Amino acid sequence: MGRYSLMKILFSATILLFLAGQVRAAYILIPMDESQRNHLKAYGITYWVLDAGVEAYWLLNYRGGSFAFEANELFEKECKTRDVSYQVISNGEFARIREEIANPEANMETIKLEVAPKIAVYTPDFNSRGERIQPWDDAVTLVLTYAEIPYDKIYDREVLEGRLAQYDWLHLHHEDFTGQYGKFYRSFGMQPWYRENQRLQEELAHSLGYEKVSQLKLAVVKTIREFVGGGGFMFAMCSATDSYDIALAADGIDICAEVFDGDAQDPDAQSKLDYSKCFAFRDFTLVTNPMEYEFSSIDHRDRNVVPEMDYFTLFNFSAKWDPIPTMLTQNHTTTVKGFMGQTTAFNKDYVKPDVLILGENKPENEVRYIHGDFGYGTWTFYGGHDPEDYRHFVTDPDTDLSLHPNSPGYRLILNNVLFPAAEKKQRKTLCVSRCSSDHIILTPYS
Repeated sequence: MGRYSLMKILFSATILLFLAGQVRAAYILIPMDESQRNHLKAYGITYWVLDAGVEAYWLLNYRGGSFAFEANELFEKECKTRDVSYQVISNGEFARIREEIANPEANMETIKLEVAPKIAVYTPDFNSRGERIQPWDDAVTLVLTYAEIPYDKIYDREVLEGRLAQYDWLHLHHEDFTGQYGKFYRSFGMQPWYRENQRLQEELAHSLGYEKVSQLKLAVVKTIREFVGGGGFMFAMCSATDSYDIALAADGIDICAEVFDGDAQDPDAQSKLDYSKCFAFRDFTLVTNPMEYEFSSIDHRDRNVVPEMDYFTLFNFSAKWDPIPTMLTQNHTTTVKGFMGQTTAFNKDYVKPDVLILGENKPENEVRYIHGDFGYGTWTFYGGHDPEDYRHFVTDPDTDLSLHPNSPGYRLILNNVLFPAAEKKQRKTLCVSRCSSDHIILTPYS
């Protein structure tokens, strides 16, 4: 038994003993509206409570998507330590809130959160000098660390060895699954970090029995697809979104120029793409020029919006009928500041009609935040690199989230982290305006 596992067991036992000695007379309410001092760490508190074996409640659309759980001194102390705003309310007050939420006329719902999901982040390791192989940060690891939510790092070897079965939730790092090393050749092809990354990627591919990095990444993409199909939750940002789908569509097709894999790309690659294999996108056109910093027409590059006016709007779902998208869009504002990335936003023309749009910039015909089902699991794609760094460049310093504790853009990431904790069951139902199939739905708590 590992040290972390033993500590977790002891901590959970302490919590349960503490609760056993108390009268169940109160709840801690963590408001998630504008009154909250630190929205991001509030998610960490809720995860910490779940990880201790205590159930929590997600009050959808109530004061910005508030959280609640049984009160005790340990939980109060932790809220104070992490500077998270909270209120201690009586059993009667919590019952009144639930009655208000249950009103058929109110667009609110109570969701029980049961078990803290086990989280994996797909990201390359450090080099022999302890330096980050790729010189950029990752918004998900930044916010998980800031919110104090534990996660494990995995990469290609761990994925192909079957480690995904140990996890509920997977984040795809800012990654290129096509084998083109991020299309950075023109700008950074001679940089030491780029050449070392290519060398390490090729060595890893060969050690795992693949001739090319593109073949290795395709195997990884297919394994992740199996993870999702079996009931896993997958969340991707920036170039890990479109490059994932492109790799699926290009299964068995060489789309890499010679500078990437040593031989010429298939001249008929475009006509051979199979869009039916994609999660989110269709009918896109590849960018085959190795000197162009772009994968395809999926990324909406012809944007006419100035940074000061760059916002996208979250869709308002029915909490009682559509609890899943409602959870994913919980926020203290319906408009979120835009931010750029290698893949900034998705051209709406290339999004499949059955994909659920969670956030979009309608005047620009672009979507920023999308969600869908695959098999028994779900996937979510979020455009852009860093919600609090509008134009994040290679080698820029990491974002200091202590300066952005109330970030609406980062809240969307953490919604996805807690989403798998919700009470769920399998049943045959109709997804309104999307599909008719057997799938996992979340059951409102009554």
